[in-house]
Amino acid sequence: MARVKRAINAQKKRRTTLEAASGYRGQRSRLYRKAKEQLLHSGNYAFRDRRARKGDFRQLWITRINAAARANGMTYNRFVQGLKAAGVQVDRKVLADLAVTDPAAFSALVKVAQAAQSADSPAQSSGSTSAGSASSAAS
Repeated sequence: MARVKRAINAQKKRRTTLEAASGYRGQRSRLYRKAKEQLLHSGNYAFRDRRARKGDFRQLWITRINAAARANGMTYNRFVQGLKAAGVQVDRKVLADLAVTDPAAFSALVKVAQAAQSADSPAQSSGSTSAGSASSAAS
């Protein structure tokens, strides 16, 4: 049986690994074993942080919306609650963009949320009192 010579394939594998690690510092860009290990870690970090980035942006959007809502005399929690009660379906990314680029439109949304909350709160309190009186009348 003929002997298998792997020199070309092995060199190609090592070369591609070292080229991928070319920007790393010290031995991690020069020695194959260190470069291979660092590439494994880098891949894990990239995978993890692609998912973490989504949460980071959501946190940034919420911070921006909260700051703009407080500038209009309302907290983030009440603002989102009011928008939901009003049936406004705008995601946080768009709300944060409006808060930064178009404060007038954002303040209009704050007014909508306040109106929905003020219209919604008496209905909740009257509903709870009628339920309470019905339960007391039943007993």
